[in-house]
Amino acid sequence: MATTHFTGPIKAGNILNTSGSTVGTDVANVGYVVMAQTSVVTQASSATTIVLPAGSQILSIDLNVLTAWDGVATTLGVGTTVSATQFTAAGAVDGADVGIVSAAPGTNAPRASAWVDVGTSDVKIAVTSTNTGSGAGYITVTYIQAANNI
Repeated sequence: MATTHFTGPIKAGNILNTSGSTVGTDVANVGYVVMAQTSVVTQASSATTIVLPAGSQILSIDLNVLTAWDGVATTLGVGTTVSATQFTAAGAVDGADVGIVSAAPGTNAPRASAWVDVGTSDVKIAVTSTNTGSGAGYITVTYIQAANNI
């Protein structure tokens, strides 16, 4: 199957501007298209191939664990190549069991803000495990490209 590429951000909807007050007729209904990137991750390496465009809003981060993280500490954190704790606390994601695990920023205001807007530069996602081992899987980041919320 062929792949189509857009430089985005992409918006969709059939009423571009509000000119009245009747929903479905003259009230704007345009919204951003949701994007996703997936990368292989391992317990032994922090590298991913995911790069989020500047100004993007993260909607979810999910780890699909195919081989459970092993060793004394079986947790990981999600951040960037600049800050290991940009999107979750260190060790906030449990990789001990096979399955899908969701990451969250927790009750930390700077991390919550980083989910609303990743900043003015592109960011490369990194996964940092609390110890090395044979854990492996995929990480998927779902986001709105260049929403520029902040």
